[in-house]
Amino acid sequence: MVTFERLQGATGQEEPRLDVLINNAGVYQCPYTRTEDGFEMQFGVNHLGHFLLTNLLLDLLKRSAPSRIVVVSSKLYKHGDINFEDLNSEQFYDKAFAYSRSKLANLLFTCELACRLEGSGVTVNALTPGIVRTNLGRHVHIPVLAKPLFNLLSWGLFKRPEDGAQTSVYLASCPDVDGVQGKCFADCKPLDLVGKATDQEVASKLWDISEVMVGITT
Repeated sequence: MVTFERLQGATGQEEPRLDVLINNAGVYQCPYTRTEDGFEMQFGVNHLGHFLLTNLLLDLLKRSAPSRIVVVSSKLYKHGDINFEDLNSEQFYDKAFAYSRSKLANLLFTCELACRLEGSGVTVNALTPGIVRTNLGRHVHIPVLAKPLFNLLSWGLFKRPEDGAQTSVYLASCPDVDGVQGKCFADCKPLDLVGKATDQEVASKLWDISEVMVGITT
């Protein structure tokens, strides 16, 4: 696990430009564990890690404009909420809820960052890839007797990794989204979000608290 201290060195100083940053790292429904920095694993990896890395690379992205930031979220954000009194899940932990909260945080991060990037030449947009056949679900327990049926269904219903990546590639490279800012996409099309994912007051507060948690100031 890369710690935030090590991420602090990822400022892009050795590179002349950065055209696209795709925030795709993710953990799904793991048992309660903490990152080396002491944060609940899903919130730490899925939100705080992306938040810190993006901020560390913002100057380079601005110097490279026009450039793009892509944030991978999930439609499961609908089942989460932001409890500012327990972001680290010390009072209560449910692995499914924690994942949904981290994915909601991705969208709120996109919302606030889009406002901060207006006029900079850097765009940020989010996406939901759908259910993809990867090892992201390795922490989900499937009863032994049900595994053959589950595996069969997954091959028929889940996306191949290359298909699941299509919207990320689209947002990273397609001229159709030049200048598009602060939107969410699914299957390379704009997606309407529920109100809690675009609440500017919550997004701004989450940004401020995330800065404190990862130890940066702007």
